[in-house]
Amino acid sequence: MPTDPIAAASLAKPAAELLQRQRRAFAAHGAPSLEERRADISRLRDAVKREAEAIAAAISEDFGGRARQESLLADVWPVVAAARHALRHLPQWMKAKSVAVPLELMPGRARILPQPLGAVGIIAPGNYPVQLALSPMIAALAAGNRVMLKPSELTPRTSELLAKMLGESFPEEQVAVVLGGSETGAAFASMPFDHLFFTGSTAVGRRVMQAAAKNLTPVTLELGGKSPCILGPDADLAEAALRVAHGKLLNAGQTCIAPDYALVPREKLEGFVTAFAAAAKKLYPKLRANPDYTAIINGQNYARLAAALDEARAAGARIVAVDPADEGDMAEVRKIAPTLVIEPDDGLTLMRDEIFGPILPVKAYDRLDAAIAFVNARPRPLALYYFGASARDRDKVLAGAHSGGVTVNDTLSHIAVENLPFGGVGPSGLGAYHGEDGFRAFSHRKGVMIQGSLDTKKLLRPPYGRLFAATIRFMMSR
Repeated sequence: MPTDPIAAASLAKPAAELLQRQRRAFAAHGAPSLEERRADISRLRDAVKREAEAIAAAISEDFGGRARQESLLADVWPVVAAARHALRHLPQWMKAKSVAVPLELMPGRARILPQPLGAVGIIAPGNYPVQLALSPMIAALAAGNRVMLKPSELTPRTSELLAKMLGESFPEEQVAVVLGGSETGAAFASMPFDHLFFTGSTAVGRRVMQAAAKNLTPVTLELGGKSPCILGPDADLAEAALRVAHGKLLNAGQTCIAPDYALVPREKLEGFVTAFAAAAKKLYPKLRANPDYTAIINGQNYARLAAALDEARAAGARIVAVDPADEGDMAEVRKIAPTLVIEPDDGLTLMRDEIFGPILPVKAYDRLDAAIAFVNARPRPLALYYFGASARDRDKVLAGAHSGGVTVNDTLSHIAVENLPFGGVGPSGLGAYHGEDGFRAFSHRKGVMIQGSLDTKKLLRPPYGRLFAATIRFMMSR
């Protein structure tokens, strides 16, 4: 993100004009009705369904190879599911919620009235360039807002397709797309939106929050971190390894909630290594020419992952690569074999930074309490995974280990439950969305007090005398 304010200002000018147009439109038309919001969400859903194959093709071209099926599953379907959920529940979300008033204010009434914020901004990443752009947009439209989207420069073909698709579906006064690189993104984050929603790395999230703070723009930050996977003492190794491998290798590990390291009972470590290798071969019997196995999104990230592996190897860590013997040059197609790094030193890059690739560090533990302590000694992650049959051990992990969200006896699944809030805590994020939590993220929950005709507050007005003293004594005694 640039630090030159003149460059940022020049880049921001067209986007700033768009924002002003959206503000004027919102002021002129006010909050949209339930029917208008449903129509907007339906129009977005229908566009995504209509362009599903084009979306999959564009993503594959941007990545240099990603399976059509993986894009339909991980980019298209979540948007359709989010739209379906919002359409079904929006009438209830929009209703004013009555709340109790204290005895002293009766017979008054109180309610919470959800109100759209106005014009909001969304900055999307490149790893799931459609899901992570349009799922927040559904929440923003459900809440009644105008939306400006800055899609990722890492996926230019997909970003151009989004701009075309949304431009054909909505007027710019309602939904606008701003294309450009990192400097455009920095200028976008500096604009005075009524809310700014960002998905990306923790490092960039800090800069986005700093930029938004200059305008006192409230933010939702969906970041990442090192999401741990804990195998309990009674975990089924074969089944756990298969589910960990699937969660780790989907999109070649380029998933913000992918398992980032595994903690395994010491006596089961070698069994897990063997089971994971078998699972990876079952899921991806070939790598280089396998269209199911995703490439790393660009050369910079490929080089970063290769350097982290070289560092671990030089430090003496044991490296186990699941690499079939008939494979050719993987670097040529930007693919990295599923790789386990056994007992890496905690100071290595692989144990400090989010990996965002098909590499899984594995460390042994002696007691479950020690595994929980290991997790809690590090920055709080976006997700945590636990495998085991014991409810007591499961509840110990759930109560003791901090994380944004959790899936038990599987990986990734909690993100697909629209009724669950999705978001991080501390360095892994700020705020949550999905379902009603997304509607709330883009709404102001206005508190409204309606006083009744009987005016009990006259007991509390001056001149203060014995009646006030008796009333305040009663109020304090309750």
